[in-house]
Amino acid sequence: MSVTAATLSRKIAGAGDLQSVVRTMKAVAAANLGQYVQSVRALADYCETVELGLGVCFRQALEPAISNAENDARSRSSPTAIVFGSDQGLVGRFNDEIADFALAMLATLPGEPRVWAIGERVHARLVDAGLTPMGMLPVPASIHAVAALVGKILVQCVSAQEQGAELHLFHQEPGVSGGCGPTSLRLLPLDTEWRIEMARRRWPGSCLPDVVGGVSATLRALLREYLFVSLFRACAESLASENASRLAAMRRADRNIDELLETLNTTFHIVRQNGIDEELFDVISGFEALNPS
Repeated sequence: MSVTAATLSRKIAGAGDLQSVVRTMKAVAAANLGQYVQSVRALADYCETVELGLGVCFRQALEPAISNAENDARSRSSPTAIVFGSDQGLVGRFNDEIADFALAMLATLPGEPRVWAIGERVHARLVDAGLTPMGMLPVPASIHAVAALVGKILVQCVSAQEQGAELHLFHQEPGVSGGCGPTSLRLLPLDTEWRIEMARRRWPGSCLPDVVGGVSATLRALLREYLFVSLFRACAESLASENASRLAAMRRADRNIDELLETLNTTFHIVRQNGIDEELFDVISGFEALNPS
């Protein structure tokens, strides 16, 4: 079927409208990426402060360390996992990569894992792989909504801690070159080597601090802050990675539309020129028919 100039003109207009939508989504993804990356950087300073406080408590509290070490030995069944994904599409293989990574890691753990999915897309991906999550929570729409999600996840943390089960986080983290990659963190129980490392951590000041008001109460308060900041950072890194993946996908789509528009415009000019040539040939043929001499 021959392609007409009118058909090509409609296709060019449609591709232009689609490119406008893609560029708008690209701008939104870039803006969101900036705020999430800034949030992750800000969390790094706060997390360091919490870890310094935990190091002081670990140096002065032997019983909690022994208790946590016992938890390490008995928390080897029914691990709980939190998998961060996305609610929206147009993110490339973002959800597939984190789901495959989580499934591979969970397969190495003993017991039947209890999984909570953060996001409809990763929830569907886990179900397709044969693992039915215990529940699903929506992905925050902005950095201001992350704290509410973390509060809901902390409920699962408390449940896992009471049952002596391991709690693992799976999420994507931004890369140095602008991409992202899957990572995991065993949040509970606290790793013995990590506690020893925190206890031996060098204090930045010249005067060593002391715990006032009871080591146990201070340690519990700092552990709650550590859980909160770890979950908040995982969520923020996942959101930053999601927007980085969407930005990369929109850039690829923008380039593809540019190539399509170039092809359509070239074809349109050829078809229009052919139509003009045919009209000129018709005029010349008609003139020669009227003037045979």
